[in-house]
Amino acid sequence: MINPPPKLIAFDLDGTLTESKTKMSEQMGELVAKLLQKMPVAIMSGADFTQFEKQFLPVLTEKAHRTLLYLFPDNAAQCFMYVNDSWRLQYDNSFTEEERAHILNALNLALKKTGLAEIPLHVWGNRIEDRGAQITFSGLGQKAPLREKKIWDPHREKRVHLRNTLMKYLPEFSEAVGGSTSVDITRKGITKAYGIIELSKLTNIPISDMVYVGDALEEGGNDAVVKETGIKTISVETPADTARLIQSIVSKGPRHAPVA
Repeated sequence: MINPPPKLIAFDLDGTLTESKTKMSEQMGELVAKLLQKMPVAIMSGADFTQFEKQFLPVLTEKAHRTLLYLFPDNAAQCFMYVNDSWRLQYDNSFTEEERAHILNALNLALKKTGLAEIPLHVWGNRIEDRGAQITFSGLGQKAPLREKKIWDPHREKRVHLRNTLMKYLPEFSEAVGGSTSVDITRKGITKAYGIIELSKLTNIPISDMVYVGDALEEGGNDAVVKETGIKTISVETPADTARLIQSIVSKGPRHAPVA
């Protein structure tokens, strides 16, 4: 049990609530719904909103208080809230056409510099994806099987090298290691830390009363940046760890009043 109990919990998606690019389990959907009966919940991911619609939303039960749920795709470059029975975009930090062209050119140069330009023998889907507010490189393609992803760069060495190279080519943007095979590029300052600050504004809940749960909170991980805000963090290794954490919260303690 977290002590003192938080007034809001933010979660990473892949590796935390579900395995990479896979649909969340029904058990996790039930647990998130129960958690929403106690407090607002936020989900922050490098995935775009369409991926939320595939992985997360279909499993969320009907009894879940969606009006207390905040979705931050593209590493918080966008935010969606449930308003009038539909998901509405609250803000959007998408690239301009000029920025997009500049980023793609720099990414191709960085891939050559780091030796990652050569396409592997087996690739599943596009290796470079334009998500509007984020451009993502995935070493084995967006649809690679989880077992292949886990062995491609288990110690993050390839992706950290690529991220560090991109930081030199694109100092005016933000770069982060994400997922199992990915590096994400967003506008400068548009990170999950930015999302935490915006979340506090949207909910009127101080960051000191929040907790962030993720599987990549170590230095260089795409969750680590939230520490800049001073938010309390809990590191997990698997969705099973997260399930146990949520169960400990929903089984004890008082119900928090919904936040307007």
